[in-house]
Amino acid sequence: MDRIDTKILQLLAADARAPVSQIAADAGLSQSACSRRIQALESSGHITGYGARLGHRKLGFRITALVDITLGTQVEEDLARFERAVAEIDGVVECALVSGGQDYRLKILAQDLDDYERLHREHLGRLPGVVTINSSFVLRAVPTRSEADALFAGG
Repeated sequence: MDRIDTKILQLLAADARAPVSQIAADAGLSQSACSRRIQALESSGHITGYGARLGHRKLGFRITALVDITLGTQVEEDLARFERAVAEIDGVVECALVSGGQDYRLKILAQDLDDYERLHREHLGRLPGVVTINSSFVLRAVPTRSEADALFAGG
């Protein structure tokens, strides 16, 4: 990966809907060379997909919960069983195995507190191996750098 690939990644991260002709011009390439580089970045796994950032509040999901979960064991089979169960829960948008006092941190979107309470009662409380569940609610999301800006801060 060189500086041109980095530029292409930054441009796509800023606007994945930008036409290849615009990306090529901004990166100083011909359109065909830019298309080949984008395909190579996709094939190599540097680009894993494209998507839209949704306005979850506008879509009716007004609650974002950060949920720390501790399991009774850290045996690989128990972790895998937990992860499979979490993947089936609507509303869970992130699940990370973490270090520290808990085992997992989930990010959950819910319509309101009643919806979150339902998710907790019907799903979180029934996850396999759970010993503790600690929920925090996001009061305000503070704008930060994009992933691309953070990844390529040095160049």
